[in-house]
Amino acid sequence: MSYTSLQYHLIFSTKQRRPWLHADVMPRLVRFIGGTVRSLGGSLIEGHGPADHIHLAAVLPPTRTVSEMLRDIKANSSRWVHESFGALRAFGWQDGYAAFAVSLSVMPKVVDYIRRQVAHHKKTTFEEEMVQLLTRHGIEFDRRYI
Repeated sequence: MSYTSLQYHLIFSTKQRRPWLHADVMPRLVRFIGGTVRSLGGSLIEGHGPADHIHLAAVLPPTRTVSEMLRDIKANSSRWVHESFGALRAFGWQDGYAAFAVSLSVMPKVVDYIRRQVAHHKKTTFEEEMVQLLTRHGIEFDRRYI
């Protein structure tokens, strides 16, 4: 037998950080992403964000890489947005993402952080948030790609 505990905090933005994920889109999008994650062998714990990016707390399966999971989540959800919201035909996700491994004991704090995203971004920009998270996790980065 193999036993794993693979929880992640995942973040990715809309193409050019366009504010497409309004309050009428986000809850439905999160439900769709949850179904996609389940179909890929994982489970979505929480998802939310402001209009230009999304945060996910998820348990990912050990049989797929993080990049494979995000590729499929983003491709399927982008197609779903195009089909479900006629005004969002130009919608797309950025090419990259941020993924942080999260211990089970810290996951409740991550979930709370995700739930508070809209209020959080009234004070903090996406760029400021990403710099803080990348720095906190000891990840080297180039500011041109944030």
